[in-house]
Amino acid sequence: MGGAAVPPYQMPVGLRCRAAEIAAMNDPTPVRSVERLFPFVLRAKILLIGREKLRHNKGKLHFVLVTEDIAKSVRAEILLDFKYYPVVQHYAAADLEKFFGIKGAKAIGFAKSGLAQSIYAELKTHRINQPVTKPKPPEPPTDSSERRS
Repeated sequence: MGGAAVPPYQMPVGLRCRAAEIAAMNDPTPVRSVERLFPFVLRAKILLIGREKLRHNKGKLHFVLVTEDIAKSVRAEILLDFKYYPVVQHYAAADLEKFFGIKGAKAIGFAKSGLAQSIYAELKTHRINQPVTKPKPPEPPTDSSERRS
């Protein structure tokens, strides 16, 4: 009797899961890529293009994406202007043109939404600024020498 492979649908559930894990480990391409979400960004209309548009829509902004080929002075300006927002540096301007059909943009933003949260979660490793925490106001000192009546 030959060692014919058993089709996955005939395997017990535990073996099917294990077979899927092994197949995923042997696959050289990543299973999930953030680029798969980009077409939905255009449909949902949550893309904010350009520095001026970003500045005028800070209330709607979830995070900022700048390209790898952005000028250092512009990058520093964006980091200063958007210090309270996550700034991610990834992709080239040509990639943004390919993904979103926008020419020459080096800074884009994503409006607050569940989709923007999912995209940011996958791009978080490329964040270039640290979260700014607002300092807590100092608590007034309690004077223990005061008597309470």
